[in-house]
Amino acid sequence: MTSVVLEDVRKSFGSLDVIKGVDLTIEAGEFCVFVGPSGCGKSTLLRIISGLETSTSGKILIGGKDVTEAEPSQRGIAMVFQSYALYPHLTVAENIGFGLSLARRPKAEISEKVKQTADVLQLSHLLDRKPKALSGGQRQRVAIGRAIIRNPQVFLFDEPLSNLDASLRSQMRLELTELHAKLGATMIYVTHDQVEAMTMADKIVVLNGGKIEQVGSPMTLYNNPATPFVAGFIGSPKMNLFDGDIAEKEGCKTYGIRPEHLTLSENEGKWRGKVRHIERLGADTVVFLDSDQLPSLVARTDGDRPLSIGQTLFASPVQGKEHRFS
Repeated sequence: MTSVVLEDVRKSFGSLDVIKGVDLTIEAGEFCVFVGPSGCGKSTLLRIISGLETSTSGKILIGGKDVTEAEPSQRGIAMVFQSYALYPHLTVAENIGFGLSLARRPKAEISEKVKQTADVLQLSHLLDRKPKALSGGQRQRVAIGRAIIRNPQVFLFDEPLSNLDASLRSQMRLELTELHAKLGATMIYVTHDQVEAMTMADKIVVLNGGKIEQVGSPMTLYNNPATPFVAGFIGSPKMNLFDGDIAEKEGCKTYGIRPEHLTLSENEGKWRGKVRHIERLGADTVVFLDSDQLPSLVARTDGDRPLSIGQTLFASPVQGKEHRFS
């Protein structure tokens, strides 16, 4: 298991600063997720760690070794991309073992390592198939297998599930989490999907505009967001955030309350509003309220609660669950 350390890493394209001084330590064996909106610098940062992109300044250490100027092949990393990039004319076994074949390893060694890798990824029954005969999830597992067989120090994943449908993404999240537990390897994973970040990570790094907004465990970021940006990005539906007069009355610059931390009543409460929209999600229902007292308010309530458009409801925050940002 190997740690990854970034020391004041910066990246500029001409006059455009993309990474603006990142200091970060990823402990050996951690599953660390970089998350943030498009253009925040998360994929660029991953490519800098991999060596596919050079940093303008700063230092990258992998396993305590300075690899800032090292070639990707010298860094002990393996990268899995959004596109599977499988060779269509090769079988699953040949795709997984391609890197070892390229390195001219003995056929017996390649065969044994392909078998071991396929067992880990539940691909043993598919080794003779070509990629066109595989599902999207199976193709992604083959791409991961091609990385695993090299026994890298660090795995880098760049939005590997974004091409899959919702059910496959859910399954692959589970499989990647189990894979991490089996291998005990250091993994760095880039996504724009906060659900992936919350369900998979030991540590989440929230990036915004080329800088780190906050680093912490999923529940730390959920319960104690350091900034309104993190508060609005982590959690679904996102936190209700209010500036201006509402925040001033609460003694802060920005006041926040999560939809699941609002109680709804037909009779009384802190804010009165009318139901504008209802989203039935099964176990939960998300309610959008219009109010004269504040901008639109979103609340989460029981899935079978009877509600109707135009109905008047009162919303109140759960004590101790409010967030005040200065």
